[in-house]
Amino acid sequence: MATIRSFELTLFSYRYDDLTVDSAGNTVYCAGAQVTRSGLLLEVHDTDGNAGEFVNLDSDPAMTAQTRQIALSLLGRDVDAREQIYDDVKRLHRKQGAFGHSNIDIALWDLAGKRAGMPVNKLLGGYRTTLPAYVSTFHGDRNGGLSSKEAFADYAEECLALGHRAFKIHGWSAGDRREEAANVLHVAERVGDRMDLMLDPACELRTFADALYVGRACDEGGYFWYEDPFRDGGFSRHAHRKLRQMLATPILMGEHIRGLEAKADTITAEATDFVRVNPTLDMGITGTMKIAHLAEAHGLDVEFHGCGPSQRQAMAAIRNANYYELTLCAPRIGNPKPPIYACGYSEAPDAVDETGAVSVPQLPGLGVIYDMDFIAANTTAHEVIH
Repeated sequence: MATIRSFELTLFSYRYDDLTVDSAGNTVYCAGAQVTRSGLLLEVHDTDGNAGEFVNLDSDPAMTAQTRQIALSLLGRDVDAREQIYDDVKRLHRKQGAFGHSNIDIALWDLAGKRAGMPVNKLLGGYRTTLPAYVSTFHGDRNGGLSSKEAFADYAEECLALGHRAFKIHGWSAGDRREEAANVLHVAERVGDRMDLMLDPACELRTFADALYVGRACDEGGYFWYEDPFRDGGFSRHAHRKLRQMLATPILMGEHIRGLEAKADTITAEATDFVRVNPTLDMGITGTMKIAHLAEAHGLDVEFHGCGPSQRQAMAAIRNANYYELTLCAPRIGNPKPPIYACGYSEAPDAVDETGAVSVPQLPGLGVIYDMDFIAANTTAHEVIH
């Protein structure tokens, strides 16, 4: 039996050009500006000499600290006991939500795939090899990027020309319900007969009345879903049940609510139509598959938040999911991810086929090869836990 011998945590920095952070903390387009972010490469080594890897481009200090603490408790554990580890960590970090375990679980799945010589989606059962994708925009700005309803509609048409059949709007941080509703209707007028459209205010609308006002615009525009509309963060099941009762547009909730049980409560309270899931936040691929099957058991679809190899591998193994999210994108800069892959893997808006779908990597594990030279050249900290 192979056991966990050690973990390596490598922090590295990378830069986004032509982006800035607005007063609400949202990243938006701004020509000539720069934003610096930190990523985490987590490697898990077993006693047979194998290694699993995962790069999290959104691993903030709290997540990294929790990952480090969990790693210390897992040394010597069976590398294939992912379900047992999931259960133990969920209890151990019940007060913190165990979101730091996601990095570890995904790396363990990568290790399992490499040991088996199979991509993770095949280990999970396998369902498809391509995923219908949609472009998910950066928030609206005041800097000449997505700065008007016309700019959003122009960008939707640009994405349509690339082959995309769906497009999601992140509106402005101001949360002005009239501006948001006008944008919703204008984009629908321009491309609504050719694309599925989604709206995600990202909890910027301030009141239930604002959410209802904009939701009625989504109804008029025939939107595919309406996601995380207002400032409660998605926690009020009562409020979102009321929205569902008063709107025709399906509601998508669950991005900010962690854990299988919380998602189950949201479903049974009739507070959502689609169920949000993210391997990097919902206790990894193990937690993601539980949530996907929970939704399936209720006859609902599960929609993946964010993009990356773990999202692709998990989504490829299930039936009840509609679109893969290419996030976040904007005119002129596409999806400005750092060049961490050495295998041609891409999250760019133009990385779709003629049907608007992305391919699922078929190399063993997560299916990708990381550019270790890029990570090494930009490393800010390195730690071995053994």
